[in-house]
Amino acid sequence: MNSSLTGPSSKRPPAEKRPSQATGKKNGAQEQKNLPIHLEIQRDIKNRIQSGEWKPGDRVPTEIALMEIYKCSRMTVNKAISSLVSAGFIIRKRRSGSFVASPRVDEPLVALQDIRAEVLATDRIYSFAILHREIRHLEDSIEAEHIGVPLNARMLCVEVMHYADNLPFALETRQINLSVVPEVADETFTEVPPGGWLLGRVPWTEGEHSLRAISADEELSNQLRIAAGTACISIARRTWLAGDLITFVRLIYPGERHRFVVRFGASPVSMSVQSRGEYRSG
Repeated sequence: MNSSLTGPSSKRPPAEKRPSQATGKKNGAQEQKNLPIHLEIQRDIKNRIQSGEWKPGDRVPTEIALMEIYKCSRMTVNKAISSLVSAGFIIRKRRSGSFVASPRVDEPLVALQDIRAEVLATDRIYSFAILHREIRHLEDSIEAEHIGVPLNARMLCVEVMHYADNLPFALETRQINLSVVPEVADETFTEVPPGGWLLGRVPWTEGEHSLRAISADEELSNQLRIAAGTACISIARRTWLAGDLITFVRLIYPGERHRFVVRFGASPVSMSVQSRGEYRSG
């Protein structure tokens, strides 16, 4: 790793020897010497991040500082930084600079995930807040048809913010069908969020995911603490028990903090087998 890179700071890191000038075994020195500068910059910054020396939210040295350290052009530095942004190691904020990104979470789309478990799996502290809760009847025929319940169905509507280390992780907007899960009407979700509550109590026989990309408007950007216009991932999910809707939920994730994974086989049967039987709703 390049010894000239210091921890994130508003000050320019002191320029020291580049790796190609360092002493060491002949083969290693030759390999460093032959490494293109933009890849050298990528490697050094990535090593700092992966080692934990640079933590999520830390500022990355400016392009001008990196130009001086590596004795290269701004185009070369920009190429390195852009690759790190694409790989999810760094995020750029207009007029603020580049910062170490929070770890992305790999999330399977064909499973019903417990968000708390997802966060804890990344060694971060999980918390949640109930932003809104009400019971209402769906009197709009279009909305009822979209969700998949009869007109005037009685629904528990909950809005939840999930956090990882106090940073917004996902915004959840959920409706639960009280004709299928009547006991949830009195649940306050003081200790367990709605998704986790359902996962532990209510079986389901069929599920559906719908995913699309959206841009954060001013309200959403304030809720998720991201810049307006930031790309987000919106997942609409419905689960049923023997043909009756249990819950409809929309989860919105900041795109820069997440990656979603689907694993499937060569045969269409390999995908459908995974959704058979009795599971737990979430």
